[in-house]
Amino acid sequence: KVLNKGKTTEQYKMATDLYESQKFNKAIQLFEKITPTFRGKPQMERIQYMVAQAHYNTKQYSLAAYYFDKFVKNYPKSSKIEEAAYLSAHSYFLNSPIFSLDQKDTEEAITALQNFIYKYPASNKIEQANENIKTLTLKLEKKSFEIARQYYHIEDYVSAIVAFDNLLSKYLGTSYREEALYLKFKSAYELGMNSIFEKKEARINDAVKYHERFRRSYPESKYLAETNKKLNDLTQELSTITTIKTENDGL
Repeated sequence: KVLNKGKTTEQYKMATDLYESQKFNKAIQLFEKITPTFRGKPQMERIQYMVAQAHYNTKQYSLAAYYFDKFVKNYPKSSKIEEAAYLSAHSYFLNSPIFSLDQKDTEEAITALQNFIYKYPASNKIEQANENIKTLTLKLEKKSFEIARQYYHIEDYVSAIVAFDNLLSKYLGTSYREEALYLKFKSAYELGMNSIFEKKEARINDAVKYHERFRRSYPESKYLAETNKKLNDLTQELSTITTIKTENDGL
């Protein structure tokens, strides 16, 4: 009755009571109905914050981020501005999907958390925000690594080498660095050994160069026994190429 025929003041009171009773979905229904009436009035600040918080508490994080962002924009002098800014960023964080899905929301979450840190450097939420950024960055690293590894497994070695390079240049301290360098070398090995004669020498030389980088970076790697054997294959193949070229030049 209050939702459909009640006075605006009754609807506002009931929405607030429902919110405080943690009946957030019902509160949201009433808040949505009364919002046009209270637009521009003092109560609107509280309504907007409760709407954002209600969506957050019901795990509707995309909507929560939207409404917290709206609150921050509309009420820059509010006593709840810092809290709203953090909850907005945290909503983006909680809305970030698993690594195998599109990571647009993850990148938005990192941006939101970085903006919060920049605007509120003295906040007691800084440590948590930094931890969240670290978690999200690891997710992006894993996504990037898995894409490169997938190229390797489907034997698209050119794309694999490019993808591993992108991972290594974008995430300099990545925990996937050793395996990325290892698989990049193996991609180059397969590409060089199976190339047409005209491209083989240059590609094998690239593979040899990648192996040297891997060996210098990880002299104790568990993969070295395997890669050293492949390096010998590459060296022998280069020797064969040199012999063939010499014979052809003699002709």
